[in-house]
Amino acid sequence: MARADKPAVLDLIGNTPLVPVTRLDTGLCTLLLKLESQNPGGSIKDRIGRSMIEAAEADGRLKPGGTVIEATAGNTGLGLALVARAKGYRVVLVVPDKMSTEKVLHLKALGADVRMTRSDVGKGHPEYYQDYAARLARDIPGAFFADQFNNPANPLAHETSTAPEIWQQCGHDLDAIVVGVGSGGTLTGLARYFKRVQPRLQFVLADPAGSILCDLVMTGKHGAPGSWAVEGIGEDFVPANADMSVVSKAYSIPDAESFATARELLKAEGLLGGSSTGTLVAAALRYCREQTQPKRVVSFVCDTGTRYLSKVYNDAWMIDEGLLAQRRYGDLRDLIARRAEDGSVISVGPNDTLLTAFQRMRLADVQQLPVLDDKGELVGVIDESDLLLRVQEDSSRYREPVAQAMSTRLHTLPPDADIAALRHVLDSGLVAIVADAERFHGLITRFDLLNHLRKARR
Repeated sequence: MARADKPAVLDLIGNTPLVPVTRLDTGLCTLLLKLESQNPGGSIKDRIGRSMIEAAEADGRLKPGGTVIEATAGNTGLGLALVARAKGYRVVLVVPDKMSTEKVLHLKALGADVRMTRSDVGKGHPEYYQDYAARLARDIPGAFFADQFNNPANPLAHETSTAPEIWQQCGHDLDAIVVGVGSGGTLTGLARYFKRVQPRLQFVLADPAGSILCDLVMTGKHGAPGSWAVEGIGEDFVPANADMSVVSKAYSIPDAESFATARELLKAEGLLGGSSTGTLVAAALRYCREQTQPKRVVSFVCDTGTRYLSKVYNDAWMIDEGLLAQRRYGDLRDLIARRAEDGSVISVGPNDTLLTAFQRMRLADVQQLPVLDDKGELVGVIDESDLLLRVQEDSSRYREPVAQAMSTRLHTLPPDADIAALRHVLDSGLVAIVADAERFHGLITRFDLLNHLRKARR
């Protein structure tokens, strides 16, 4: 069968739904969300992936057998990989190490060559993701550096597709758009279109706290950039593609608010978005609630939340990052990542099989599990060495009960023990079991202590 000139999946990019928010408080305003998560690659960046590659093909920068290279926080890479792999190109992507596991796995599944680099360095450092990608583009023969931050095909994609779709779907009745800035293409492309059809439209910036862009809009100057956990938007510089002059209002949204809003959007509206969606919706809700006259406002579900199940929608990760409130005791219980009282302890029962214990260790990425009886009381502990000792000579023993391999000699720490006592236990190669006469509270690992010390520095 002959191969089609244009992969069919590319026809699915764009024409995404626009839906009203009905259960969150939008004040006097109507808030509409454009579901860019419905693109085949799962994000708004599919649009620019196609636009940049087709522009490079048209002007000869990308030839058959060539390599597409980009620096990306994930979604642009996924859009580029989707289009480039469908067209038969090699793809090399440089991504910061704060990127979600789901994005990395998706990129690799598409056949992209993923190069991880540091997220804690700025422009000019050799490990800065954009500088790293530019260096690769110089070194690899036949490479096309997509360079979303400077590529004019980026805003063009939104000027010619996203913007006219919104205008048509709104019935030519729209007062404001709330948008984030990563590369700046969405903002600039929308602004160019609406300057022609609705010049009074207000652009509102949703910016992660730590980014310099909100201060730049509101005060005309900015201080040193900070750090933020939200992926895909916010910058420590002004991208060449970003026309910040069109923004009349900006909100700086803390990570905790962004993540909480994304979770609330799913609970209230059934819309599963990522961390940047949380930032945009949080800013949109602030804007809507401030208005004294009804307005029609549009924002975006920038990408699918399935890429953030291990982060935004993972209570343990959220607690580790200080983004989800947890009761504070002022003792060792504050170091426990998965507390028994919250029902979040990963455990096994004495009658569960060793295979069950192994599978739960692997799923939770832990090396030791408490063994709890039917009353929730601690009766033992099983770790990787216990499992290995039991099954290494006879794998059929995976069917045996945990009770035959677990350790029942338990050395526990009371909640009010000091850090020195905790260090002594951890230094001996054990995981600390925190329990008192009333109950088992949880386990503390070396990672838990490291994370506690990291958060204490903030």
